[in-house]
Amino acid sequence: MPISSLPSPYGIGTLGKEAYKFADFLAAGGQSCWQILPAGPTSYGDSPYQSFSSFAGNPYFIDLDTLAGQGLLERSEFEALNWGDDPEYVDYGLMYKTRYPVLHKACSRLLAQDRPDFAAFCQEQKDWLEDYALFMALKDQHGGASWFTWPEELRLRLPAALEKAQTELAGEIAFWKAVQYLFFGQWNAWKKYVNALGISIIGDLPIYVSGDSADVWANPDQFQLDEKGLPTEVAGCPPDGFSADGQLWGNPLFNWERMKEDGYSWWLRRISFQFKLYDTLRIDHFRGFDSYYAIPYGDKTARNGRWKPGPGIAFFKAVNKALGKKDIIAEDLGFLTPSVKKLLRDSGYPGMKVLEFAFDSRDGDNDYLPHRYPTHCVVYAGTHDNDTIQGWMASAPKKDVSFAKAYLRLTKREGYHWGMMRSAWASPADLAVMQFQDLLGLGLEARMNIPSTLGNNWKWRALPGSFDEKLAKRLYRDMSVYQRLPKAGKSKK
Repeated sequence: MPISSLPSPYGIGTLGKEAYKFADFLAAGGQSCWQILPAGPTSYGDSPYQSFSSFAGNPYFIDLDTLAGQGLLERSEFEALNWGDDPEYVDYGLMYKTRYPVLHKACSRLLAQDRPDFAAFCQEQKDWLEDYALFMALKDQHGGASWFTWPEELRLRLPAALEKAQTELAGEIAFWKAVQYLFFGQWNAWKKYVNALGISIIGDLPIYVSGDSADVWANPDQFQLDEKGLPTEVAGCPPDGFSADGQLWGNPLFNWERMKEDGYSWWLRRISFQFKLYDTLRIDHFRGFDSYYAIPYGDKTARNGRWKPGPGIAFFKAVNKALGKKDIIAEDLGFLTPSVKKLLRDSGYPGMKVLEFAFDSRDGDNDYLPHRYPTHCVVYAGTHDNDTIQGWMASAPKKDVSFAKAYLRLTKREGYHWGMMRSAWASPADLAVMQFQDLLGLGLEARMNIPSTLGNNWKWRALPGSFDEKLAKRLYRDMSVYQRLPKAGKSKK
């Protein structure tokens, strides 16, 4: 359940009362984990996988009612504004126009106060916050344009130009720091509440960062950039049975040789920071650590890419040595070579199984069929990149649907969605994670993302009252039947 998908009268889900109510619902339903999407500030395409920072929090998630309760806003300053006319979908264009003026008012009041806790926050987070706040202030100054298009002295971070910008933009820099202070104050209070209920939060770490981000701008030596600061090659996936042109993600690629030389310090800071936000971390596109697909910068498709070696197990050994053994899930979906499978085994992380992939009639030897699961894995009916169960049943090839019905003993009376979820809970997998849309039995209209498309993704929201006592009781009953209730004093898995 993404934070953005929670109900809210202000256009998008927040860390307010509905986030607490959903945690109560999970506890009543016998759940032990709540998985969310990346929580950073979104950029191009509104995707949480394209963020302006690997460290910053999403300003849209700051709850306005909470700010009013703290005396930082008057209700008249936000309650009567236009937050959209469809409570089931986020209007990101409207969010951009409406949310920031309100946050400016709250932050101006915050900054007018003598707040030692704000000063302490800025000091504690300065390693990333200084660059991020300056980056965002400069971005506003340049009309939101990508930093690749900024004047050369700013693009290449010449000291004199940065010093001048810090002086001229001091007010905006302070604003962006204040926004992060408000976000993390609400986040930490919410996480404390969720954890106290015995529920762990599963976060999501995109392997790549957005090119138009403070991460790349402030750390150019960590990425494959030319002398002008532009990428030489970018990330994506090769053509396959689902996409003739492949997927062109466009993210800058890591300079793994340079990263290895300094002990992967940037990555260690990134992962360490994520574990302050989350209890468990799902690492996206795990296969990219074994080998990654590099596409020439400027190409319009992924056809001309080539595979290059990634850092391999040495990277994860460095993580374990520096941070200790962390609770990590490897997103190992897609075509897996023997070397990727070996990397997963050597890392010791559980991989993922997706039920909607199990019934492909073109694949007679399918490791996604539940009877083939190891215990050391995490099963999903579908992820945010897949259709909902009901959407899949309506759109998948008839042979695949017939196979699923026969294998899972699905019936309309029970509900196809409940039958597929039941099969996941009955599987040997240590952990089972379902999309909330599937608990509601929603169709294609509730799909979160269709990869390689723009304009209609990341928008779905739950309606008020959709997580109620009746649904919690049904969940709890199934958790009891399949012995998935949390055990006191034991791992949440």
